[in-house]
Amino acid sequence: MFGAIGSSLWKFGLPQGSVLGSILFLLYTADLQLVKRHHFTPHAYADDTLIYGHCQPSDAGCLIQQASVCIDEVSAWMKANWMQLNTAKTEVLWCASSRRHHQIPTDPVYVGVGLVLPVTTTRDLVVYIDADVAMRTQVTNTARACFAALRQIRSVRRSLPQHALLTLIRTLTITHLDQCNSVLVCTVPVPLYTCKTDCSPF
Repeated sequence: MFGAIGSSLWKFGLPQGSVLGSILFLLYTADLQLVKRHHFTPHAYADDTLIYGHCQPSDAGCLIQQASVCIDEVSAWMKANWMQLNTAKTEVLWCASSRRHHQIPTDPVYVGVGLVLPVTTTRDLVVYIDADVAMRTQVTNTARACFAALRQIRSVRRSLPQHALLTLIRTLTITHLDQCNSVLVCTVPVPLYTCKTDCSPF
């Protein structure tokens, strides 16, 4: 696309803040579905893309090679479309039950031209996912956010009427508990109990 603002001329893209930006970006990145050819599942949100794959613990080496080939193809596509793969923000997470965790490889994975060490926790939008899928980090962060809000409310509780305090509690704490709480459905009772206990002061 061509355009000009004052004396500046650009040959690619759109001016910042354009209403067409988000729509055209989705069209622009639609080809990222190429990861399906490598038997992975993509999940895209804005400029962040997650790639999911699964295997038996004994086939982890094959999955790593498959992922490296897939990412190389994505990187080549990005270069051809004036984008760049940010290896500094790329993370690798192996998920398995705690009793199978010892079978998961800990070696770094090739991502483009760099190596990425597997992490134990990653963030997908507003949800933290642990390697053992126990959601402890998510619950801990939720409880921490509730406590922080309750401490702030406590500092002003004598200056506000009861109905205003209840409104603040609902707005600043209950929203944290309600946000993405469906991801906790299949977790063990301990993290759920911790969250309920930690947020009990209201």
